[in-house]
Amino acid sequence: MTETSTQSLRSRQHHLIDRLANAIETVWAQYLDLSPYHLPSELGYVEGKLEGEKLVIENKCYQTPQFRKLHLELAQVGKNLDILHCVMFPHPEYALPMFGTDIVAGRGQISAAIADLSPLNSQRILSDNYRLPLLLLPQHNFSQPRELPDWADIFSEFCFFVRPANPEEEQWFLDRVIAMLTIHCQQAAMATPVSNTERAEIVTAQNYYCTKQQQNDKTRRVLEKAFGTEWAENYMTTVLFDS
Repeated sequence: MTETSTQSLRSRQHHLIDRLANAIETVWAQYLDLSPYHLPSELGYVEGKLEGEKLVIENKCYQTPQFRKLHLELAQVGKNLDILHCVMFPHPEYALPMFGTDIVAGRGQISAAIADLSPLNSQRILSDNYRLPLLLLPQHNFSQPRELPDWADIFSEFCFFVRPANPEEEQWFLDRVIAMLTIHCQQAAMATPVSNTERAEIVTAQNYYCTKQQQNDKTRRVLEKAFGTEWAENYMTTVLFDS
């Protein structure tokens, strides 16, 4: 079991990012048997420049018997942009969905907050051991829902993409993400390996998920401006969404 620690960057970021980053690591430590995941040392902490502002990226990665990689990324551009990005990549031997959540905050306001448990099967439907507890979660009417991008067929019916308008809605988002993550980790802890046929389907679905996520032009443009096209491509395909 690896001890988690608080990254220095999150304490300087939007308070919702700070709270969610801490909550994610707490849930991971509570339910999963964490061990280190090797990232090249030059990619654990990265500094660059974006339009004259300092860009900082901090990555924390773990692995477990059920997950080939747990990735928590925090990024900050000057004092104007804060980002949290988190994805859990299952080993293909386990029929588990992809947990992912992102927060983007600019000038102290959340502009985008998303979370989902994306199914990794040809039907793109979550199993009942996920659907039933997710259906029981409190439903909130966020005042500013956002539309998913065109490439977002990878997400489930439980995906929620919003712009929290006030502290109450920020708390709703935080509570929902923690609940989804807890359900996911509980299911993962009980999971058993699947057949070779199912494994092949999971590999295909996970590769499809990563390919779709790599189409996020906003992320790619930021990385290209700060570090160049080649670095951005390498980071997108080996750190953010490695298939």
